[in-house]
Amino acid sequence: MTAMSMLSIATYNIHKGFSHFNRRMVLHELRDRLRQLDADIVFLQEAQGEHKLHAKRFYNYPPGAQHEFIAENVWPHHAYGKNSVYEAGHHGNAILSRFPILQSMNLDVSAHRYESRGLLECEIELNNHQCVHCVCVHFGLFARGRREQTRMLIEHVQSRIPSGRPLIIAGDFNDWQNQTSRTLATELNVHDVFHLNHGRLARSFPARLPMLRLDRIYVRGFSVLDSNVYVGKEWQRLSDHVALSTRLKRHG
Repeated sequence: MTAMSMLSIATYNIHKGFSHFNRRMVLHELRDRLRQLDADIVFLQEAQGEHKLHAKRFYNYPPGAQHEFIAENVWPHHAYGKNSVYEAGHHGNAILSRFPILQSMNLDVSAHRYESRGLLECEIELNNHQCVHCVCVHFGLFARGRREQTRMLIEHVQSRIPSGRPLIIAGDFNDWQNQTSRTLATELNVHDVFHLNHGRLARSFPARLPMLRLDRIYVRGFSVLDSNVYVGKEWQRLSDHVALSTRLKRHG
């Protein structure tokens, strides 16, 4: 199997670059850890696009958007979807890629005014002009809202992405009862890589003792070579979620 036939993916809710309970700014360490995963495409949730006050509080807070700081010199292509806007700045989802992003769009899927949520979709051109559609998601905390967001995700994919096109949907689904997987499998023919690889979803929250299966990587048009959950002291210092990764083999 050649390297060109493989694709490595990671997803991580980075908690706006701060440790659990916002005790420390951890962007530099977080960037180092993510780069060690050597992923081709990275899906980020809660990436801070702007915050006017952080640079005044932390002497080493990087200028610019967090996803750009993380991507620098490693992932030359990236897209950001602004979801939550407030007086000091905004945050949302981001996709970082080693391959060109042909187009991107951000869809507001907020179920109510108290939670701003979005879907960031990118079409990415892989080697040999093959393309994959990637959707980075961060769903809400309440079941009714998540059902609405799942429906909006399905309608968006069905209206924009041909059914035979390779597809990756990853992010923080906040779906602790796993009400989403069966619906997505039926409607979009996508399946979680950990369920395919290990027979169960990955435990990803809270980072100190992961119990809930909130974070997912769903795929269509790929075989799963392996999948990993990143736990331990080095990771639990960085966010309230843990990072997930997978290696995929493209069909055809």
